[in-house]
Amino acid sequence: MRLSYLFTTVFLYTGHAALASPPNIVDLGYASYLGNQSFPNTVAYLGIPYAEPPLGGLRFRAPLPLNTTRVTVSTGNNVVDATQYPDFCIQGSVSGKPILHRGAGSEDCLKVNIYAPAGAIPGDNLPVLVYIHGGGYVYGNPRNWPFDHWIHQSPNVVIVSVYYRLDAFGFLAVPDFSDPTNGDFNAGYQDQIQALKWVQKYISAFGGDPKQVTINGESAGGSSVELHLVDHESEQLFARAIAQSVYRAPLPTPAQQKPLFEFFAAFVGCNSSSVPQQLSCLREAPVSMLARAQDNASNGAFQGPYNAFHPVQDGQLIRDHPTSSILKGQFRAVPLIVGSTSNETLSGGTDIGASLEQFFPNLSNASIEKLLQVYPADEFENGDQRYRVVTGESELICARTIMGEAWAEHGPTFTYRYNQADPTSSDPTVVGHAAENYMMFLGTETGNNGSTTFYPMNATQIAFAEELIAYWLSFVRSGDPNTYKLSRSPLWVPFTLGSKRRIVLQEGPPASNNVSGSYIEAEPEQENARCHFVAGRVDGEQN
Repeated sequence: MRLSYLFTTVFLYTGHAALASPPNIVDLGYASYLGNQSFPNTVAYLGIPYAEPPLGGLRFRAPLPLNTTRVTVSTGNNVVDATQYPDFCIQGSVSGKPILHRGAGSEDCLKVNIYAPAGAIPGDNLPVLVYIHGGGYVYGNPRNWPFDHWIHQSPNVVIVSVYYRLDAFGFLAVPDFSDPTNGDFNAGYQDQIQALKWVQKYISAFGGDPKQVTINGESAGGSSVELHLVDHESEQLFARAIAQSVYRAPLPTPAQQKPLFEFFAAFVGCNSSSVPQQLSCLREAPVSMLARAQDNASNGAFQGPYNAFHPVQDGQLIRDHPTSSILKGQFRAVPLIVGSTSNETLSGGTDIGASLEQFFPNLSNASIEKLLQVYPADEFENGDQRYRVVTGESELICARTIMGEAWAEHGPTFTYRYNQADPTSSDPTVVGHAAENYMMFLGTETGNNGSTTFYPMNATQIAFAEELIAYWLSFVRSGDPNTYKLSRSPLWVPFTLGSKRRIVLQEGPPASNNVSGSYIEAEPEQENARCHFVAGRVDGEQN
């Protein structure tokens, strides 16, 4: 399962597409697509459109369902080459990394990558995993998180990875969007919904079962999973969910986002007196100008409190803060996995109060003071640990307790603490945000402009990755991570209100590939109490 083998195989099939065998072709009724046989038992169909290109007048609007008649005409009944990754969605800048090329990517990006067992056909009714990538709703390229090796390990599922609009292209918001003639709130989030609707219609052609769809995401992808669990979409589009390191960013109102909109429009040069005129100007502006504007908004030029293009409470799909909906019992009670890494935070520095105020602009000074009292300094080894716990629990970690307790009242719920540091990290004692991506996706380390570097993995790391993949795909196949786990892996006990236990996921002993290092622990009572307090701050944190 070495990366070099995977990519070499992909290259060979890409370079000789005409020689591919018929099992690499899938017929969707309106078009046929040629996929890459990246392993003998795995085919990857890359860049399959699921919606109309959101170009011109469709910029800042909800996606339109794919016009299959248009696709049929445009392809001329020829097999479409789907052996190469498509252009990713236009990226915003990555925090802390130099901006090399603003606006890398394409607006014509509403596509999915589909990984299926070779020879899978309609009627196989294989369970389906739909993956929503992270990146703060600002960046993310599905190519950097490939799934060929997941299917190679377990050729009894179908996996779909979704491209959705990011940053201002996906999440521009202004109160005037309440009139749909102007535009639509949360266009990037609605892209995800449209992808799930496309999966319902067409995944059976790849051997998948639309009744057995699990949604999964990490960071902003985990936040998206949480939103899908609480939103007011009328269709039932999935049956299970996995939420990794849920990004508990504020969901502001459109009015709170308006100053950001005004800055963005002015930077582009769209200074008209009315919002409809501004939007018309923005829809005609070149991508490069919009990219510079969105980067400047998030990199210090904009001085307002809500300086990022994120989902908003739109009054239709998203009518409340997710935590409020969860505490009220207003969510889809499907089988759930939810967890976080041991030491993650999205803030940096030493001033806890200032960091919380920056991350949660609506959180009052009085609320911050009360929050700090719940985390007394004498309970921590040092100031850095206290900083990480205080910021990390509000920003990410407490989703595990909040969601775990709510879902456990209704059905199978499993929680975890990921405890393996990213081996490329400068501090091997800290298990930071997104550390699991390294193991799950062939040693990936994402960079700017949709790029990544894949690092070689040793035998112990590969063995640990196989454990993680087996747990995840067991849940996809059965709703239980234990049904098809590896024999060396411990039983992952459910999280219940009477027994708040979780699995700790970590490597086995060095130079070992047949001994698991994972184990079961009880959720600490102090952590549980703190997260109950954090949940009570929902109006200030807006998450």
